[in-house]
Amino acid sequence: MKFLAFDNTWHIIALVWGLLLVRVAVPRLQQLRRQRGAILEVVDSLLVAVLLVFLILRPFVVQAFYIPSGSMIPTLEINDRILVNKFIYFFREPERDDIVVFVSPPQADIAQKDFIKRVIGLPGDRLAVHHGYLWRNGQKVVEPNIADPMLYTFPGPPEFGMVEPNGDYRFNAGSYTFDIHQGEYTVPPGYLFVMGDNRNLSNDGHKWGPLPRQNVLGKAFCIFYPPARVRLLR
Repeated sequence: MKFLAFDNTWHIIALVWGLLLVRVAVPRLQQLRRQRGAILEVVDSLLVAVLLVFLILRPFVVQAFYIPSGSMIPTLEINDRILVNKFIYFFREPERDDIVVFVSPPQADIAQKDFIKRVIGLPGDRLAVHHGYLWRNGQKVVEPNIADPMLYTFPGPPEFGMVEPNGDYRFNAGSYTFDIHQGEYTVPPGYLFVMGDNRNLSNDGHKWGPLPRQNVLGKAFCIFYPPARVRLLR
């Protein structure tokens, strides 16, 4: 699923320049003599707020995004606006069931857009999908957030990858080859395995392989728009 930012850098630059122009112009307007102190206070406050948000908060702390497609239904609907915590993974590693925003690896999207998926496997986890369910480390996983039971098997079938003579599994979409034994896929060190909640309509790890840990941008933690869907994510 392609995942797009809710803001535009050029719009922000234009806003800052507009506020600066107002800041310069107001003291020169004689007809605003009585009100210009209050106007300048408001403009200064807006400038500080904009610079704080887009120079500190947005790059390092929290960023807003919107959801343009349905691969995370029912958890996230098309056009939901969400907030992403961009600093949490400086203090801890991603955990199973985290909803993460990441730069897609080239085998998922050659343009390497921002995607959003759910973490279903950590390094060392053994994963499989059969009979509609995810199996992790030999145990069936109860997943209340997914849209429908999975209609595919993993690892395989051939349209997603193949088992090579040495026992490695190769994903067709990329050049990754990692060990697979007894019908399970083992997530390698330094990688995560991610899937969309709308499993049967999601361009995710079962098609293109594991996600490099360094690609993760942050953890989605709430929907803030539309008002009827405001909630914390889990």
